[in-house]
Amino acid sequence: MADTSMQTVPTVTFKEGACENSSRVILNNTPNDMIRKVPSTSRFQVDRVNSVTDDPDDVNNAVDDAESPVHRNKDDSRQSFDSPVFGSSPPVSPTDTYASHNSFSNPYESHFKTFGKYTTEALPHMDHYRNLLSATTAMKSRPTLAELHEEKDNDENFRSKGRDKLLASDEKLVEEGLKKSKEKGALKFGWIKGVLIRCLLNIWGVMLFMRLSWVVGQSGVGFATLIILLSAVVTTLTSLSMSAICTNGEVRGGGAYFMISRSLGPEFGGAIGLVFSVANAVAVAMYVVGFAETVRDILKVNNALMVDEENDIRIIGVLTITLLLFIAIIGMEWEARAQVILLALLLVAIANFIIGTLIPTTPEKVSKGIVGYKGEVFVDNLGPKFSEGESFFSVFAVFFPAATGILAGANISGDLKNAQKDIPKGTFYSILISTIVYIGIAWILGATIMREASGYALAAVQSAIAANVSANSTYQSNHTMVETLQPSAFSLAGNCSLGNDGQCEYGLLHDYRAMEIASGWGPIVTVGIFSATLSSALASLVSAPKVFQAVCKDKIFPKIHFFAKGYGASDNPRRAYLLAYFIGVAFIAIGDLNSIAPIISNFFLMSYALINYSCFDASLARSPGWRPAFKYYFMWLSLLGALVCIAVMFIINWWTALITFAVIAFLFVYVHYTKPDVNWGSSTQAHVYKSALQSALKLLAVEDHIKNFRPQILVLTGLPSSRPALVDFVYTLTRKISLMMCGHILIGNQSDCLREINKNKSGSVYQWFKQRKVKSFYSVTSSPTFRQGAQSIMQNVGVGKLRPNILVMGFKSDWRTTHHEEVDGYFNTIHDAFDLEFGVGILRVAGGFFNEPNQNDSGHESLVQHKLDADEEEVPSFPSTPTMLRKHSRSSEGSIPENSGDIPGRDDSHHLLVTESLIKQQDRFAKKQKGTIDVWWLFDDGGLTLLIPYILTTKLYWGNCRLRIFIAGTKRGEIDREQRQMATLLSKFRIECKEITVVADIGKSPEKKSEVEFDKLLEGWMLDEENGETQEKYPWKISEEEKDLLHDKTKRNIRLKELLVKHSSDASLVVMTLPMPRKGTCPTGLYMAWLDTLTRDMPPILLIRGNQSSVLTFYS
Repeated sequence: MADTSMQTVPTVTFKEGACENSSRVILNNTPNDMIRKVPSTSRFQVDRVNSVTDDPDDVNNAVDDAESPVHRNKDDSRQSFDSPVFGSSPPVSPTDTYASHNSFSNPYESHFKTFGKYTTEALPHMDHYRNLLSATTAMKSRPTLAELHEEKDNDENFRSKGRDKLLASDEKLVEEGLKKSKEKGALKFGWIKGVLIRCLLNIWGVMLFMRLSWVVGQSGVGFATLIILLSAVVTTLTSLSMSAICTNGEVRGGGAYFMISRSLGPEFGGAIGLVFSVANAVAVAMYVVGFAETVRDILKVNNALMVDEENDIRIIGVLTITLLLFIAIIGMEWEARAQVILLALLLVAIANFIIGTLIPTTPEKVSKGIVGYKGEVFVDNLGPKFSEGESFFSVFAVFFPAATGILAGANISGDLKNAQKDIPKGTFYSILISTIVYIGIAWILGATIMREASGYALAAVQSAIAANVSANSTYQSNHTMVETLQPSAFSLAGNCSLGNDGQCEYGLLHDYRAMEIASGWGPIVTVGIFSATLSSALASLVSAPKVFQAVCKDKIFPKIHFFAKGYGASDNPRRAYLLAYFIGVAFIAIGDLNSIAPIISNFFLMSYALINYSCFDASLARSPGWRPAFKYYFMWLSLLGALVCIAVMFIINWWTALITFAVIAFLFVYVHYTKPDVNWGSSTQAHVYKSALQSALKLLAVEDHIKNFRPQILVLTGLPSSRPALVDFVYTLTRKISLMMCGHILIGNQSDCLREINKNKSGSVYQWFKQRKVKSFYSVTSSPTFRQGAQSIMQNVGVGKLRPNILVMGFKSDWRTTHHEEVDGYFNTIHDAFDLEFGVGILRVAGGFFNEPNQNDSGHESLVQHKLDADEEEVPSFPSTPTMLRKHSRSSEGSIPENSGDIPGRDDSHHLLVTESLIKQQDRFAKKQKGTIDVWWLFDDGGLTLLIPYILTTKLYWGNCRLRIFIAGTKRGEIDREQRQMATLLSKFRIECKEITVVADIGKSPEKKSEVEFDKLLEGWMLDEENGETQEKYPWKISEEEKDLLHDKTKRNIRLKELLVKHSSDASLVVMTLPMPRKGTCPTGLYMAWLDTLTRDMPPILLIRGNQSSVLTFYS
């Protein structure tokens, strides 16, 4: 006997093969083998759940003691269950093992109760996987990673790393959802009233009574059956695809639009949603006009026209659509009742026709081709007899629009109890039933009605009867006489010469009212026609606003969100109803919609084609998220369905098909261009990833070639929004041709920088890129020093061949005033880049690059501010170095404390102010440039110094700038020859340059004044050996020996600065070969002085050097 003091712990035990073959959940909550079977409606089922009885101590050991409250004893833990004694109450459910948790409140002040212990852990629950904004009640939520992983010693630290608060707009949506949940529940339909009835009414429609007889007459019973089956195949393929999409997640309101948009993205979905809504609204007018024409004909026969034939159609049509509008606005419940009544009338009309074919025919019916069941008539009607201008495909084009009603149920997906289950079931049953009825009636028509009948006068029948009576000399009753003489009457009916003007006016080919004549009582068929037209009109009037409301809610198109508002518990789109009503009235005023009908059919077919393609595309992408519960689909059948739908569009009418494609293409391009801010996890996104992955792998097999060299640039921008000008310049180089990566180095330990790293990786930086229209990647890392961070990024960023080959940095303009260790790290980063065979570029502009990120730039933390150089320009020069971030405390609003210990003190006059001048500096490279690009190609670095400025001249902003190339002369007397040699080389490289200058006096000594200014730069950087400073302790300082050793290079760089001022002070951009620092020879201070000398008081200047590998070639 089981110990009743023990606690029951639910555990899950899987049978072998349960994942593949399980179709139910078996709960075993008893100590014996009693099994209770519980059906499951979920997509995936567990085979068995056992309740295992263990000792409480074992249970306690299963839970981490560190997560349990310190002052809780064993008795308390036992009392945490509502029913600790087995058998006294039902066992504990997994959904009851922790306290209900409202995800919209503060989640950090509650503990979950799992396995009888208080812990932060939570068991799997459906609420954890719901979309937050779809919630209509308070939801449970799983703990965040920070709640589980972070230390709990510091409560403030723990709270600060939890969930971010909802945006105000999101909170409003959640509150609206909670408010609606308190209202009376919305009316929901099952698969019969919601899907089956609607689809049957739309599929049967007017075609059943008015055109099926003509289809049988033209194509014969055999081909008519084939046409019906072919239509059923197309709709079945579409339904298979639709079922797969429906069961791959919850389906909300919007029907075809929702399925296509969530599968293929907003471009296709938005285009189809708008077109489908308009098509349904116009279809309302088409069906109402069909109803009005029938009423008009009745009035005409009874000589009761109100005005005239055309205006009577308009009057009846407007009155009818107004009545339908009232039914729709009252609510879906009344609309559903009306549909049930209309279906009942339609079924009575069908039964009336079948009964009528069993009633013996009269001479009048015989004259019109209604002869009853006759084998010879069926045989004659079995094969085709196409009229002039008709063919199999033209007849198919007439019939197929009858099959376009399979989305009637899906269009109100938001009003179904279980759309995933109801849509497939109702749609398949409607296709099966309607196909059987169509084929059955087609065969009955072929067996009972002649293809052509003259409709001769009754007197002719009597004459024929009298002639036959006298010939046979036999007296029979009138009824027997008709039966005996029927063959003669049959032959007369088939004689078209007896008809008016010698032509047949009746029979399958000529009389659209053949079914009405053959029925038991004609007016009932007329009622059936009324039922078919009104039901189709009502379904379209409901579908159009529902789909349009879903489009408006997603805000894909501007200025239409007004129609998204819903009323009542069912979210009734009354505004959209009124819009559809006025569209319908406008088209009813036209009166004749025959020319519009093919376009409407093509709009529906395009929806079917995209539903099929959505299923195929999702299967092809092989995204892990594509897991439809409906397994009876095949991706290639879906593709076939899409192709068949497109083919049928052209069969119906080729020019309307082209119009449909043009409209869809226009809307697609518009949505693609406007890029609505939605993310639905579409298969298009999956394909982008798959294509990118495959392309990256293919690149690995492609050997590098000089002709395919692209400058793939890693630019150390820090937070990109802090150096917009540097980002703009590099993006100008890489735009549409190569890779750009913005590197951001946070100085500090990973634990200190973690919040900043996660915040930047969450997408705020990419949002800034999007606003600035920059296409770049972003990589952030934390490191104790700047150099180590740069090494990490250079070594690890990129994938395969998509890796940077050039490092670009801003010039560290505060190198004389900041910590020497930071400058040494900056200098050694250049060494590291060359070690990794990177090209290196250093860009300097007047005023520097740095811009204090404002709070609108995603609330990022500020960069460290360094003291200004007294010799810098009047415009405040902020450090252009890659990010040197210091961690500091922040206020709750994310502002920087005035007295941060890590930020050097400044008085108020040095606070960063976003002035007009600074704004111009930020956007200096985001506008068209004029003037020249001066290229000082002093040393052969593989051609990168020449290639970069050439690429700039091919870009929009720099296209008006001409190249001027300066080279170093070797001998004064050979300037002309060197110019010709360079011109020849440029010609071979196919780089146009009309100004080539050979500078012959580079070796000349600089002016004394320039040397004095250079020596001032070295103050504080010379090694003071008298005070005990050594090279080992201060490796960045300059010894006298090193200064003397590099004296010639120093003089050359000073002289180059004089030449730059002389020749290039008015250039828009200067590009010069970067001096090469030799390891162990050139100290940090001296090299920074070289760079400062070359770049100070100059236009924007880029010092660049390749890795000594060729990037230019003149071979083809």
